[in-house]
Amino acid sequence: MTASADVPLVHISDLPAHAGRIVRLRGWVYNRRSSGKIEFIILRDGTGFVQVVVVASDVPDDVFRVAASLGQESAVVLTGEVRTDRRAPGGYEVSARSLELLAPSEDYPISLKEHGVEFLMDNRHLWFRTPRQTAILKLRAELIRALRDFFDDRGFVLVDSPILTPAACEGTTTLFKTDYFGDPAYLSQSGQLYQEAAAMALGRTYCFGPTFRAEKSKTRRHLIEFWMVEPEMAFVEFEENLRIQEEMVSFVVQRILERRLPELETVGRDTAPLRKVRPPFPRLSYDEAVELVRSKGLDMEWGDDFGAPQETAVASEFDRPVFVHRYPTAVKAFYMKPDPDRPEVCLSADLLAPEGYGEIIGGGQRIDDIELLKRRLAEHCLPEETYRWYLDLRRYGSVPHSGFGLGVERTLAWIAGLEHVRETIPFPRMLHRLYP
Repeated sequence: MTASADVPLVHISDLPAHAGRIVRLRGWVYNRRSSGKIEFIILRDGTGFVQVVVVASDVPDDVFRVAASLGQESAVVLTGEVRTDRRAPGGYEVSARSLELLAPSEDYPISLKEHGVEFLMDNRHLWFRTPRQTAILKLRAELIRALRDFFDDRGFVLVDSPILTPAACEGTTTLFKTDYFGDPAYLSQSGQLYQEAAAMALGRTYCFGPTFRAEKSKTRRHLIEFWMVEPEMAFVEFEENLRIQEEMVSFVVQRILERRLPELETVGRDTAPLRKVRPPFPRLSYDEAVELVRSKGLDMEWGDDFGAPQETAVASEFDRPVFVHRYPTAVKAFYMKPDPDRPEVCLSADLLAPEGYGEIIGGGQRIDDIELLKRRLAEHCLPEETYRWYLDLRRYGSVPHSGFGLGVERTLAWIAGLEHVRETIPFPRMLHRLYP
């Protein structure tokens, strides 16, 4: 037998480059089945899955006995010849020459059968070892990398916003409160306010991190803890802000199609709708969107915010994401700039994903006038002293500026065609889910 020192250690994803050669693999047993004197092992190593064939006549007896006793998720190291086989997963299989058990696994709780969602969520730390969940995690990583590349390549500077904050950004009713050495503090709803400060120093910045909303919502679109990328841009006004958003979304979708097509296929995503995601995106005013919703038989009064049924009704009319802009000022955050030509609406926009996935981006132009911002704080019953630093941004060299926040989980759910956002994050936090 070839000495192990002379056998290259490779990943499963590297096997196509080693056809006909002897290699060494390390991984876990995803599945095993027997056929007399042959053991068929599906091995996974994080980079992929491959079938390993262990033939009794090709290996010592003790090695075959080990192979025949392997439980699901046992950790092994093996050597074998890489062979082309169009019938095998990935088009290759490995004919084993040796096999060593590194760590056994007995009575693994997640078998290769259907399990209930609650059971799988209780075992989330094991569930994402399966091909579908592995593919989703890789899609998430690619989405995040694409977002970072988009901003980094366009001169944006990454500036981290704090997680603990003294004040609300999106509304005081959805804050998680904690004690900060005797003073109240809150888990961040958004890094936006701090990015506005950074943008006044650096021009164009963004943050990426977790945000928290204490919303008692139990829908397929809601998480208590989720991740957002939030750019802020000095000297950028409303229309330019929308152009940057549609360029960014188109960029990340095409990047995922380019680099993660196998993962999209694993989760069963029809990629045809994604290939249509190119700018410009359609635009509807809030007024037009309300009329569209009503025309579909749904109740909605002017001044109401959109819920999931209304968002779905609007987005279903388009084959790519659609902007709904100029919402009533009263339903948006205190910092949104009113439209100078029509102050009852503001220069805000939500980007709605097609196929029923709803809002994936919210943003708009920020108020740059200090007196107007003071009035808005008062209207929202927010203490001016708490926002004194934020008012300073308008006191010292205020300029027009805009920004937005993209929710990673909702965006991934849309791109991957997932039914529920709980699969889009490694350890989801939902209304009744804090474990594991």
